[in-house]
Amino acid sequence: MSDHTMNICFHGVGVPDRTLEPGEAPYWISPSLFHAVLDEVAGHGGVRISFDDGNASDVEIGLPALLDRGLQATFFVLAGRLGARGSLGEDDIRELDAQGMVIGTHGMDHVPWRGLDDAVRDRELVAARDRISTVVGRRVDEAALPLGRYDRRLLGQLRGLGYAHVHTSDRAHARPGAWLQPRFSVVGTDTVSRLRADVLGPQPVRRRIGRSAVMFAKRLR
Repeated sequence: MSDHTMNICFHGVGVPDRTLEPGEAPYWISPSLFHAVLDEVAGHGGVRISFDDGNASDVEIGLPALLDRGLQATFFVLAGRLGARGSLGEDDIRELDAQGMVIGTHGMDHVPWRGLDDAVRDRELVAARDRISTVVGRRVDEAALPLGRYDRRLLGQLRGLGYAHVHTSDRAHARPGAWLQPRFSVVGTDTVSRLRADVLGPQPVRRRIGRSAVMFAKRLR
């Protein structure tokens, strides 16, 4: 078994069918880049794939491409967008589940979870998960942090709520089985060669130390 896991995260693929949030456009990638990345990681040990935001492209483009290559992925869904234009509907989530994909929560409204008041925290961490669990028909216990933001208090709350794994956007390799799982998000300007250098290959010691220090500081604040 590899001593580390490479978590690769996608957001939107193709042309969005909804109004994007500020700063979201760079995370939408072309179908050609998406397929090229999947071809690169297919059969590569230690790679795990995920999708954030619950975009309709997850089931329209993502699912067929995964099935064609015999790949599995985790889909982190926004409960508040279920059924909205350009987003996954309840039947889409059930189809992903039926095809062997893992369903997780990305919260309700795509707001950062750090520093929430009690009412909003319950909506994001509890009510959103409950809604998605109802659609899937079983408890959802995987979460991805919106915008990748977290601190010690939030992580403690997520542990207390029984989440099995929490996924970040820290662009670092992860330890297999670790509760906190950093991920690499693929953006529109990426290339397969950059993926090989930055993600699939060994990271330089200086970069590993730097990313570890950043993650440590986030967990302490």
